[in-house]
Amino acid sequence: MRTLQTPNGAAMPQLGLGTWHMGETSGRRAAEVAAVRSAIDMGYRLIDTAEMYGDGGAEEVVGQAIAEALRAGGVRRDELVVVSKVLPHNASRRGTLAACERSLARLGLERIDLYLLHWRGPHRLADTCEAMQVLVQQGRIGQWGVSNFDTGDMNELAALGMVEGAHCAVNQVYYSLGERGPEFSLLPWLRTRSLPLMAYSPIDQGALASSAVLDTIAARRGASRAQVALAWVLAQSGVVAIPKAVRETHLRENLAAAELRLEPEDLSELDHLYPPPRRKSPLAMI
Repeated sequence: MRTLQTPNGAAMPQLGLGTWHMGETSGRRAAEVAAVRSAIDMGYRLIDTAEMYGDGGAEEVVGQAIAEALRAGGVRRDELVVVSKVLPHNASRRGTLAACERSLARLGLERIDLYLLHWRGPHRLADTCEAMQVLVQQGRIGQWGVSNFDTGDMNELAALGMVEGAHCAVNQVYYSLGERGPEFSLLPWLRTRSLPLMAYSPIDQGALASSAVLDTIAARRGASRAQVALAWVLAQSGVVAIPKAVRETHLRENLAAAELRLEPEDLSELDHLYPPPRRKSPLAMI
């Protein structure tokens, strides 16, 4: 698996597993734990979750799957990059510390490798950043970052002195062939500062898997539509992707997409089918 480096030099796999909508129903719990466990066994090493997902249920799913994988000896804890997020209304200085402890308990871990502010909320950004720094110093998190931050938000973060140096490590946003808005200003901003963009919903929540316009390229490369869409995201410099999958076939398909190389003719055709933005637009969120 190819990796990117965060500003403090830590390696981050370029492809991970998203867990949005997991942990919402007890009846699906066993299947979801099995899916995350299967992903780890297949070689996934980056797992993204959040306290919001299933009101903490997704963190419990991830925690159980990791515990089972560690007991089986198929992976070491230091090989995994576990990402979680604090909800905006919890992101005061004290609230961030308390939310992190709750997430750690649900995950059954001593440390979250990457902890993100899920989106901007009512609390002062400076207070949230201060809490994140405290958590790093305490060893409760390895790194911290943000999510759903547009260029103006990143400029505000930079003005607080929280971008240069080993502070903010990543910005997670909605980015895909069908949602290329970040390319206009946000992605260039991040690239000049060597900050990875973590793309959630990189297959447009599965919509691109049904896009017949991708058939020509898919046939040319012996791949599926979803693999073409995901390979395109992974071909973008400085970008990590975290598609959600539960079925084993989709997990394997996404993993294989990380090895799919699109040729210049493919990229040119995709630019025609899904044109890059010509002007700034508000950052999409789902």
